[in-house]
Amino acid sequence: MYTSGHANRTSSFPTTANAGSWSASEYSAGLISEIVYQEDQPMMTQLLLLPLLQQLGQQSRWQLWLTPQQKLSREWVQSAGLPLTKLMQISQMSPCNTLASMIRALRTGNYSVVIGWLSDELTPEEYSQLAEAAEEGHAMGFVMRPIRGDNRSGRHSGGLKIHSNLYH
Repeated sequence: MYTSGHANRTSSFPTTANAGSWSASEYSAGLISEIVYQEDQPMMTQLLLLPLLQQLGQQSRWQLWLTPQQKLSREWVQSAGLPLTKLMQISQMSPCNTLASMIRALRTGNYSVVIGWLSDELTPEEYSQLAEAAEEGHAMGFVMRPIRGDNRSGRHSGGLKIHSNLYH
């Protein structure tokens, strides 16, 4: 996984003193994180996010995935230990619609986590809007931003592609 400048900003996060006792199912302050990953190595991101998503699946609230193209594989969702009955996916979204939808969804408080794929880095204003919405809805938001494996200089790649076995 590759991170850049402000890729790991969070709106609030437990201090190291109480981090050991923190659990995602009890977290309620709101969090936004921008996760930058290499397109040719999506498994690293999956390995990092899956435990958190599994824990959030224990809440009564939904998980919302705003994906650019592919539909989530039902088999992958079940084998990953995610709650099939509490997972909602909307696909074929443009980046502009994804950002606006994330803000609206986070604000409602109906979702424990909202995950959206964007091709460009968040501006400070966009990040601020997401952080405020996450705090208002007591939710977590993850902005997934893939880069090509050969593009580590921070320049944006031309298209958004997710190559992974979690889609079909």
